Amino acid sequence: MRFLPTDEQRDFARSLDAMLTAAGTAAVSRAWAAGDPGPGRALWARLGEAGGFALAAPEAYEGMGPLPVELAHAFVELGRHAVPGPVVETVAATALLAELAGRGEAGPAKRLLPGLVAGGVVATLALEDVSPYALDPDAADVILAVRGDELRIAPGHEGLRISADPVRRLARPAAGGELLAAGPGVAAAAGRAREWALLATAAQSLGLGLALLDRTVAYAKQRTQFGAPIGSFQAVKHRLADTLLGLEFARPLLFGAALTFASGDLAAAKVTAGEAAHAAAATALQIHGAVGYTEELDLSLWLRKARPLRDAWGNPSWCRARVLADR
Repeated sequence: MRFLPTDEQRDFARSLDAMLTAAGTAAVSRAWAAGDPGPGRALWARLGEAGGFALAAPEAYEGMGPLPVELAHAFVELGRHAVPGPVVETVAATALLAELAGRGEAGPAKRLLPGLVAGGVVATLALEDVSPYALDPDAADVILAVRGDELRIAPGHEGLRISADPVRRLARPAAGGELLAAGPGVAAAAGRAREWALLATAAQSLGLGLALLDRTVAYAKQRTQFGAPIGSFQAVKHRLADTLLGLEFARPLLFGAALTFASGDLAAAKVTAGEAAHAAAATALQIHGAVGYTEELDLSLWLRKARPLRDAWGNPSWCRARVLADR
């Protein structure tokens, strides 16, 4: 089993990092939170051109996949740059439609996958028994909803709810809508979608935690107290070292899960990366002190994502139970 990335995978991650750095994702996130999806949609199109949404789609539908390891690398960068929008949900929707096509329901895939893969269509997804709230349905072109053994395009959504992260807005899909598929294959496809969502969310959490650690280390080197940088204090060093260990422990679990794509491994990666990112957020907030609470500081865009990502698509309790059930 190979854990080291290939040269192509490194180049892909570096190209995404450069693109997202140039895009100024902090400003994009602030616009998204304010109800202006324009900059986010422009970034979404660029991600599609770079192949970010083609990794979970088969070549028969203009995708490049399934390539879970490459997707993990991509979503580490999306998390590192706090990219807004239902990126995980679009990947999950792609996996759901591809699985349905493999089970003989090719119509929805032919209709929707090319647009999703190219980045021209933003999709969000709600699974009634798993994640009943759709993320950012007000900014999505397509709201897919699985209820029982039916997959529908929801005609709209109920009232929006702001989560702990104001960049993330949640709502239940409205009842009814166009029926895309029905039968036992829908439930199986929904299960596949959740597996891809677990992987993407785990990768996003790892990237988020790494970004928080980088920003906190930089601040600890600059902030002085008693005439010395606070990063020179033993207590601060220990806290940062513990945060680094948590994130580095999550990294091989993430890429191991991408290689095996076993349900228990995906759940283990999700809970470990989510908890590590949450711990990184706590460390960042403590070391930044009162300034860490301010919305004006871009750090808040990363801080507020940690808990929602930890709980999305499978909270820690569910993930741990899944790991035990798979052993």
